[in-house]
Amino acid sequence: MDLTRNTHSPDTPWRDRADTKETLVSEAQRALTERPRISIRLRIILSMVLCFILTAGIAASSLTLIFRVAESQRFLEGMSTYAFELEHARRFEKNFLLYGTNLEDAKTQAETADRLLWRTRAAIIARTSPGNFDRLERNLATYTQLLGRLTTSAPGDQSKGTRERAEVERELRRYGGQILADGNELIEQEQLHMRTAIRASSVVAGGSLLFILLIFLGIGSLLTRQVANPLRRFVDYTQRIARGDFSPIQPARRYRDEFSDLALAINQMLAKLKEREAQLARTSRMAAVGTLTAGVAHELNNPLNNIGLNAEAMLDGFDDYTDEEKLKMLADIATQVKRASGTVRNLLDFTRVENPVLVSVSIPEVVAASRKLVDNEASLSNVEFDMTLPEELPKVQGNPRDLQQVFLNLFLNAIQAMPKGGTLFVRGNLEGGDRIQVEVTDTGCGIPPEHLGSIFDPFFTTREHGTGLGLYVSYGIIEKHHGKIDVRSQVGVGTTFTICLPRARVEDRHAPAGLEVRA
Repeated sequence: MDLTRNTHSPDTPWRDRADTKETLVSEAQRALTERPRISIRLRIILSMVLCFILTAGIAASSLTLIFRVAESQRFLEGMSTYAFELEHARRFEKNFLLYGTNLEDAKTQAETADRLLWRTRAAIIARTSPGNFDRLERNLATYTQLLGRLTTSAPGDQSKGTRERAEVERELRRYGGQILADGNELIEQEQLHMRTAIRASSVVAGGSLLFILLIFLGIGSLLTRQVANPLRRFVDYTQRIARGDFSPIQPARRYRDEFSDLALAINQMLAKLKEREAQLARTSRMAAVGTLTAGVAHELNNPLNNIGLNAEAMLDGFDDYTDEEKLKMLADIATQVKRASGTVRNLLDFTRVENPVLVSVSIPEVVAASRKLVDNEASLSNVEFDMTLPEELPKVQGNPRDLQQVFLNLFLNAIQAMPKGGTLFVRGNLEGGDRIQVEVTDTGCGIPPEHLGSIFDPFFTTREHGTGLGLYVSYGIIEKHHGKIDVRSQVGVGTTFTICLPRARVEDRHAPAGLEVRA
């Protein structure tokens, strides 16, 4: 996932762009909503289900091993009892052969062993083969038959020959030893199998714990990245917004989730912030016009008085004036009309609502236009201008109307800081080869040190009838132009505002494409 990044730097050549800000916001909103939705909640549920399936599989494997060990234990118990019964049968057999007693006990033990053998038939077949069980059963049956043959040829019975009895005894020993050896072999094999299963269960248990740990670490790391990375990006967004960059958030992933909903809400907030910022700028502009009212009234009153006097004179003595005098009076009226209309036109241009367009702007021209608006205000306050702005100053990239508003706000503040008159200095120079620096200095009352940190805050003012928006709006305008505005002041000496703006590139003749920010 990509972190927040700007795809265009401030030095990127500007080009025409037909999209308005509203179009950019709507496109960003549409791009954010058109992606498939995979919510964080769903991802957490799927992760937990996966963990449950893995844990259940491991538990099932462990239970299977436990069941096999238990089954082996039961088989060993059965075969041990089987071998025990055979050993008793062999002992009773030997007693009979030596002392002639306990032959019936031997047969009883053999029959008990046969029943045990049939009980474990399925387990024996599962562990060996059906043929192996049949062999065990035949040997045991033969052994039991041989015991029966001994019963019919008990000691002292001379009807049976010694040779036949010896043959039965030899076969009895052979089959008895064989069935006992086969039983012990099955026990040994099962013990080996059981030890192997126990070792395997230990390895599986340790491996399962390690596997579960790795799975949980992987899922935890994945979910952490799914949450932490977007949070870092949104921290960057808030910092960007704090810097005055209201570019809409664009999608950075192929799917959307709760953070996409947050991005949609932030984009809506940015659109509202732009509207509020534009309203504040218009409010500040109208406040500046209100401040200029006295000067504007004076500027309009003089030409209107001249027009009225000439018009009354012509009405009263039209026939008494020569054609040359009439033409002179009409020319005077036309001149005064142009003067008044020029004043009105300047105000209309300043207050006109328009889409901001960044072009190459001449700072001396912008400053001159701003000064023209405050000339009468300065004259009424006995403030003189001292301007040093070289005409060869490189142009800056900006919006003429916004920059004019910045200098107008600074000029009005300076004039109001000098109620008893003074001098307003405007100096401009090229700094570092790529930035234009303009200083606006007054000889007024200055700003107290405790207020210097708040003068750019919205609605902060020390004047009784001030709005507190002029410097706030000016700060925002300079920030949007990728510039800086600083202030230094000394009470009783004066205040200096320093504005630094980037130099315009030669090819920058149109509005910039703007900054795209991805989220």
